[in-house]
Amino acid sequence: MKPLFSFSTPHRAQGCRQAAAALLLSLATAAGTAHAAPQSFLETLRRNTTLINTVPDNGDQNPYAIVVAPVSAGTISKDDVLVDNFNNSANLQGTGSTIVDYHPGTKKMTLFAAIPRELKGCPGGIGLSTAMVMLKSGWVIVGSTPSNDGTPDTKGAGCLVVLDASGKVNSVISNPDINDPWGNMAVVDNGTRATLFLSNAGFGVGSAQGRPPVVKQATVLRMDLDIPAGQPPVVKRQTVIGSGFGAQADKGVFLIGPTGLALSPDRKKLYVSDAISDSVTVIEDPLTRTNSAGMGRTLTKEGLLHRPLAMAMPPNGHLLVTNALNGQVVEIDPATGKQLSARWIDVDKAQTPPGSGDLFGIAMTPAGDGFYYVQDDVNTLVLAK
Repeated sequence: MKPLFSFSTPHRAQGCRQAAAALLLSLATAAGTAHAAPQSFLETLRRNTTLINTVPDNGDQNPYAIVVAPVSAGTISKDDVLVDNFNNSANLQGTGSTIVDYHPGTKKMTLFAAIPRELKGCPGGIGLSTAMVMLKSGWVIVGSTPSNDGTPDTKGAGCLVVLDASGKVNSVISNPDINDPWGNMAVVDNGTRATLFLSNAGFGVGSAQGRPPVVKQATVLRMDLDIPAGQPPVVKRQTVIGSGFGAQADKGVFLIGPTGLALSPDRKKLYVSDAISDSVTVIEDPLTRTNSAGMGRTLTKEGLLHRPLAMAMPPNGHLLVTNALNGQVVEIDPATGKQLSARWIDVDKAQTPPGSGDLFGIAMTPAGDGFYYVQDDVNTLVLAK
């Protein structure tokens, strides 16, 4: 076998030294390239683009939930982005009643649904929260965390509202296990059956006056639905699989409680963002367990998390969590619990720190190459990609 380098003459030795240097540079470059490969999803993002103002004609404000349509049905086209509003035109929280539909193809927005403020069977009325999902069967289910005067002092228990794909109210789901469905829902949906996971932040929470206590009664509820062809979803069974999470009335943001829910790809873990304790916890076997796991196991706590809210999972299997107390989204490796990085996606200096209080809902794009989020102080839908 020939040697890699030969130094038999001065001239040839110089040439070989140059070749060796070139090879070392090449190896170093290759190593550098490998090192520079994205270690997190947030590293791949290049820009944030404001897509549209989300205020419909009736003036509703404070966009909360974001849902990307999984199918085309009724007035909704696949990949449309549904956004609901928590405040009415007077900016009173817990009184918003509209869902708008952003169409990425035309870059236009239409009103999808205007739900009556009072619905029989929905205690307290309508104030649309971050709990919203569109099923493959075309049904849209949205949570209500209502108030009469914009404060938690007059809040009701709320409900889940079932809408057809044209935005018309079909039915209401309410029962003793539902009390202010608050956070973004996780879902397993095969078309004729679906399982929803929702957090309930209203149990035991009272007035926002004075110094409201933290009440550790918030829950995570699993709801199994049957969906007969052409018929609305029917609740077959439900189980409280998480309990004891903290919740608190708040003058500024209405409620603080568990908000983000995301399933692992193998569906054996449900991740829950706990806003009160600045943590993300894990509930094991969420699809099959028959009892409550309490608050589950702590995956990660504090650090970059500053009142974590809604949660999404990009293609790399990490967790993206929006922060309420600054304009950042935090990426977490669920295998290790390591907080990998934080990216400032809202730098509005009107707040201190920038973006504080602005972020809420988050949803991945259909291609998985970015995410939608809302800036609720300026009522906009934004794309990070």
